[in-house]
Amino acid sequence: MLNNTPSPAPSAEVLLEQFHRSRKYSTDLILNLSTEDCQAQSMEDASPAKWHLAHVTWFYEVMVLKPFEKDFHFWNPAYAVLFNSYYNGVGDKHPRSKRGLLTRPSLAEVLEWRSNIEGRVTALLQEACAPELRWLIQLGINHEQQHQELLLTDIHHLFSNNGLFPIYAAHGQDTPPVKQSFQWLEGISGLVQTGHAGDGFHFDNEGPQHSALNQTHSLGNRLVSNAEWLQFIEDGAYQNFQWWLDAGWAWLQTEKIVAPLYWNTENQGQLCRFSLNGNAPLDLSAPVSNISYFEADAFARWASQNLAGYAGSRLPTEFEWEAFAQAHPESSHDLFGKVWQWTSSNYNPYPGYQPWDGIAGEYNGKFMVNQMVLRGSSAYTPVGHSRLTYRNFFPTNARWQMTGLRLAKDGV
Repeated sequence: MLNNTPSPAPSAEVLLEQFHRSRKYSTDLILNLSTEDCQAQSMEDASPAKWHLAHVTWFYEVMVLKPFEKDFHFWNPAYAVLFNSYYNGVGDKHPRSKRGLLTRPSLAEVLEWRSNIEGRVTALLQEACAPELRWLIQLGINHEQQHQELLLTDIHHLFSNNGLFPIYAAHGQDTPPVKQSFQWLEGISGLVQTGHAGDGFHFDNEGPQHSALNQTHSLGNRLVSNAEWLQFIEDGAYQNFQWWLDAGWAWLQTEKIVAPLYWNTENQGQLCRFSLNGNAPLDLSAPVSNISYFEADAFARWASQNLAGYAGSRLPTEFEWEAFAQAHPESSHDLFGKVWQWTSSNYNPYPGYQPWDGIAGEYNGKFMVNQMVLRGSSAYTPVGHSRLTYRNFFPTNARWQMTGLRLAKDGV
């Protein structure tokens, strides 16, 4: 059994059902896409839909079948390089920026490969139930769920670069509105337990559980809305250096940022936001989304001085966020399912953290530098993938993901 793993995985029967459900959902996500849609790469941070489908299949072939299948053979040895992402322990990788140039294998060939690997993993689960095998398959399921969300965010970005403003889905997979008026709620102060403990899957970066000290603080009862962000824009905040971190101001000037990603006036000058549902008038009641850490931090500084009742606004720490979510597990405070929420916490290892042994040890630990933690989940996150202790992470300038913010302040 691998060291530093979470609790034992479910039974082979349960895993088999989860595995097939996850694999089907991935291919369901491309039902509304053309072959051309699945091929294109809109920027280096994004990947083609075809590549996502191939990479998660690569994971099962290399991580599961290769060490456990009798008479293992690669479907195509070249795929081990083409669809490796960042696992240096496995071997060479195709350059990330050139994934969109992989016109071969075709989408049909990738889907045929997926079918082959699914059949072999199914047979393996039915024949052998070693704890390490079951744990690796559980990791594979959660890994594929991560790429399902990435597939949607990457298609969103791809379609936003098309003047036709293609519609991915006429309904669904967008951010529901925030329905509450803003108020501060007292946070959980003092020594709190944070991080994953007990049964259930979790990634290595969610543990070990440890104590964290929260000073007296309050958190917003909801996410920041588009209406509030529009006030931020109309007050000239994107042109006023006083609200911005120095690195954020430099980024702003270089990239010529004037609004959240996907805001536009392409519909006869009307302020709109492009989503997977198409280009539509901006919903002022929806939570602001697709903003960078720099923008979230600047908004908090601006709101503290310019919005009545928002004095002292800042971003919460991830420990304040988790303690609040633990205290309000069934609340309607927009904790999950709308946008990932930036925190002021650097993405660092928890005390006592050790990466998993073997190839899986490259999963999270090596990225613990120059990134900020986000908490919660988004409208694109697969059902069942979010939890209180989940630590998403991105660099300070990233905003093609469904990222928003919740405010905090010191005191009550």
